[in-house]
Amino acid sequence: MPRATVGAHPVTAASGRRVGPRPAGRPTGAVGPALLGAAFISSSAVLMRLAGTAAGTTAFYRCALALPGLVVLALLEQRRGGRRAVKDRARAAVAGGFLGVDLIVWTHAIYDVGAGVATVLGNLQVVFVAFVAWAFFHERPRSQFLVALPVVMLGVVLVAGLTGKSGPGYHPLAGVLYGVGTSIAYAAFILVLRGSTKISPHVAGPLADATAGAALAALVLGAALGQISFAPPLRAFGWLLLTAFTSQTVGWLLITWSLPRLPAALSSLLLLFQPAVALVLAAVVLSQRPTVVQLVGALLVCAGVLAAARSGRSVEVSAPAEA
Repeated sequence: MPRATVGAHPVTAASGRRVGPRPAGRPTGAVGPALLGAAFISSSAVLMRLAGTAAGTTAFYRCALALPGLVVLALLEQRRGGRRAVKDRARAAVAGGFLGVDLIVWTHAIYDVGAGVATVLGNLQVVFVAFVAWAFFHERPRSQFLVALPVVMLGVVLVAGLTGKSGPGYHPLAGVLYGVGTSIAYAAFILVLRGSTKISPHVAGPLADATAGAALAALVLGAALGQISFAPPLRAFGWLLLTAFTSQTVGWLLITWSLPRLPAALSSLLLLFQPAVALVLAAVVLSQRPTVVQLVGALLVCAGVLAAARSGRSVEVSAPAEA
């Protein structure tokens, strides 16, 4: 499931979200790393599908294999920037628990509607964050968000193929439900971390804590569902190792570093870049070619999410929402 802020709220560094005011001036040197990071995480759905392992196994190994490198980087970072508060570390780990649930549910969506379509559906977390902020924090979104909402819903119907016939191994209704579940879990991940990190030099540390929490949650939930194996085939293990390195480590580190240095307009474009790349990769690598109707739906979802993200300060989004 993937996945900066488009608004005024600070967001935590653990998942690539804003941690303070954007610096003034031109985003020199940050655009390339941000796009490269988005490209790395856009490949995760395809790599997870190539692994072909059960959802719990996929989520657990993706996080567990990324932990050693992140821990080493976090320790080096700590020597330079000092220790982080215990409560911030605990909160990042708890938030990572929601990320673990998100990854398991997202894996099911990948199997039911394809890697590209599942990635598009994962971007719906923007909508859920806005509604929670409205209901519990009294942060009413602007009218632009309410106008964008039916556009997003129509796009979901089209992109998931609910208006067409299901093919072998293709379950559009289940895929949509899993996609919505992915977005809800990812929104919870964002909200738990919200405001827990101030401006700091730490990048790898929060990401390592969240990844550890995600690995533990995936282990517990995967074992409870009977969807975890500690001896995956060697070929599958290789794909999972590649996912852990490209997405969970390199991709998120690049995004975490670059997005606080980008203006809102460029951050917003990543919302469109990542699912678009995921659709192309799924078509090229997995031969999962979307229909014209699904492409129209994907455009509606991305455009609606972009409009929602730009509609008010209460809407916090990952950039991009991988999962």
